Amino acid sequence: MIPLERQDKILALVADMDAISITELARRLQVSHMTVRRDIRKLEGEGRLLAVSGGVRSMQRLQSEPSHLDKTQMHSPEKQAIGSYAALQIPLHSCIYLDAGTTTLALARQLGQRHDLLVVTNDFAISDFLISNGECRMLHTGGMLCRENRSCVGEATAQALRNICIDIAFVSASCWNTGGLCTPDENKVAVKRAAREASGKCILLSDSSKYGKVATWRALALSDFDEIITDEHLADHGRDALQQSGARVVMVPL
Repeated sequence: MIPLERQDKILALVADMDAISITELARRLQVSHMTVRRDIRKLEGEGRLLAVSGGVRSMQRLQSEPSHLDKTQMHSPEKQAIGSYAALQIPLHSCIYLDAGTTTLALARQLGQRHDLLVVTNDFAISDFLISNGECRMLHTGGMLCRENRSCVGEATAQALRNICIDIAFVSASCWNTGGLCTPDENKVAVKRAAREASGKCILLSDSSKYGKVATWRALALSDFDEIITDEHLADHGRDALQQSGARVVMVPL
């Protein structure tokens, strides 16, 4: 059996069983554990399955994003820890972009006294907080309104970002894996790509619960990020796979 046939068989077994051990794959394919692990590394690198301790499982597909209200109630300690760490990475007098999201909102909450910053965002919740609590200069991108996530999306938002020289873009994610950052909303793709293009440095902020999920639209590759800031709950196998992307991976303790 050639590698492509073997990998197709692995994908079929994972799709059928949702999760399967390396030992069982080796038995069914009649190959060594080393061969199975090599195939898994390739398939995980393509974002087609997720390696777990002792085996693999299928990627969880995200059909739609939770609303902003729902997201504010999910994984708050992790988001606060990520936001606190990220705030310390911002040099004086920077122009930063805060992508729409509750993890980037957690970062914004750490910037209330930073009068030296210019903050660019497409997120109305971030704008509301900084208007009432911040001392920084602020620029909202405008664009097509997404009510569910209280943000602007689409080509007008992306074009606004392309006209700005950003030092650091902090990009959020509803789902990501070794294949990159995905979204169920096509209108967010251009915005995230424009943020990458406009920035000198691009950092992914996402709690570990979103790792190992996939959605319809691929927005960015992991290699587009200079740094990935997540939390300490990211499993060891996930950390090892991510480090192969070339991005620096930081797992913040709670």
